[in-house]
Amino acid sequence: MKQVTIIAILRALGSTVTIPLEMLSAANDIARARKQSDKLLRIELIGLEHGSVVLSGGLTMQCTRILDQVKDCDLIFVPGIWGNPRASVNKNRPLVDWIRQKHRAGATICAVTTGVYFVAEAGILDGRAATTHWKFFDQFQAAYPQVKLQRKRFITSVDNIYCTGSVNAARDIMLHFIEQLYGDSIANEISRQFTHELKRSYESLLLSKDQQSTHHDEEIIKVQEWLQDNYYHHIEIGAVADRFRMSVRSLNRRFKLATNTTPLQYLQDLRISHAKDLLKRSNLVISEVADRVGYQDASYFTGLFKKLNAVTPNEYRQLVRNKLFVAESNQRSIQ
Repeated sequence: MKQVTIIAILRALGSTVTIPLEMLSAANDIARARKQSDKLLRIELIGLEHGSVVLSGGLTMQCTRILDQVKDCDLIFVPGIWGNPRASVNKNRPLVDWIRQKHRAGATICAVTTGVYFVAEAGILDGRAATTHWKFFDQFQAAYPQVKLQRKRFITSVDNIYCTGSVNAARDIMLHFIEQLYGDSIANEISRQFTHELKRSYESLLLSKDQQSTHHDEEIIKVQEWLQDNYYHHIEIGAVADRFRMSVRSLNRRFKLATNTTPLQYLQDLRISHAKDLLKRSNLVISEVADRVGYQDASYFTGLFKKLNAVTPNEYRQLVRNKLFVAESNQRSIQ
């Protein structure tokens, strides 16, 4: 049985602990209900000291064991911290050494938002790509110049070390781990329970969230992240500019300078990308697909989709469904 270790330390962001814990526990419950005992994981909440741990917001959690008692583990989640992550690293030095040892022993590490500080401090990110929460980009880069900080990526992966730049990205990466550990069927079920849309592939997440060259405008990174999280709502660029305390002219100018595209084009690309995934993987009618990605007018959506892809949504669905059928048929014949 594989061992999953979720670290809980003082003032850790509760969501960065509970999201892995809840999603993996739910996947375990489904596997148990389906009598797939070979897929069950041992999931433990581990602390640095015996007893309970107080997370941010006063949430108290009871740990199963402490670090020194965990000899073997396959997957480790390092939580993000509320407040100054550098101070937390200095107060929790045993965790740094433990992470280094476990990675050398073959464990996969997933650092959620500012949890990457502990991984970087362990020295195992030197020369490797990583990301963290946008608010700490400059501080992190100054503290760990040997790490290849990816300011536009919400997820990075290299040599069994995963980093996420937001809590929403943590949810996305959990679907990847669940697919790897439990299979596509359980991953889809977890996706339906925990997200508003069908599961996207991990590879598409890596690609779709870093389409332009890296830039350093933190306010525009915040805008991009907000658009990623809210693309399916009715969005007016003027309201977006107000939200981030800019004029529309300033938003368009800075966004174009940073990403080589406009906010409206960026939003459009997001919506069409998600629409393609829905057309490929769901049986929703075209008007429902349009509504799911933020277009209330199905005719407008159809015209825009054809303009950008040279085929209508229905034609695209037929094309990709045929490719899926051929690929799955070939896979069965090989097996």
